[in-house]
Amino acid sequence: MYLELADVLDVLEQALEQRTPLSLVRIGDGENLVLAQDTVWPLRRVLAERWAVKANRGQKGLTLPNLRLRDEVAEAVRRADVVGILPEDDDTIKAPADLKRALTDRVFAHHRLNPPVACHACVNRELAVTPRFWELLRGRRVLIVTALAEELRALLAAEPYGLDVAGTYVFTGNAQMEEALAFIEAAAEDFDVALFSCGVNAVVLAQQTAERTGRVAIDFGKAIRILLYGKPN
Repeated sequence: MYLELADVLDVLEQALEQRTPLSLVRIGDGENLVLAQDTVWPLRRVLAERWAVKANRGQKGLTLPNLRLRDEVAEAVRRADVVGILPEDDDTIKAPADLKRALTDRVFAHHRLNPPVACHACVNRELAVTPRFWELLRGRRVLIVTALAEELRALLAAEPYGLDVAGTYVFTGNAQMEEALAFIEAAAEDFDVALFSCGVNAVVLAQQTAERTGRVAIDFGKAIRILLYGKPN
């Protein structure tokens, strides 16, 4: 099943109203590379990619190789409720073509991933500029997990959003994964929906949060940069 934006909003609304767990995760070039490590691509090819070079300079919230994260991402995609995937002809994200849908298909085949419910991988960017999304969150308790948590808290607590930011966790890198999940589990009764902008780590965090807390968890990605700076990059 493929969900358009309106369908995604319907699914989010239903989960929030019924207080049922829901995880929305997304697969882009970074996730593809993490999943490709020593599977469909040799490590040397993964590490030669510009994205991987940036990651190993501390710009992506993880370093490579990281085979544990590879397996965690694969399992998170397998268990997620909605998985964002790039369309065949994507021109939304600025990445080489061989790191986009073609590589998604290969890594999904290798890891035997076949999400029953999918949407556009850049749905997060659409949500950021869609009034209905913010209306759904108004009156809910929101948890924010990102390196820019305090900046985003200030923005979303103010008008025109006026959200109840119930908590924040400053997440800067993969080494915080277990600590972050422990923090989130301990705060399960304090929030209704969690927004994650943590790069590839957000796939694992969002899926695990929904599963462990029963809340709605959204891999929000670069949407926070649209909110804070007006553009995703």
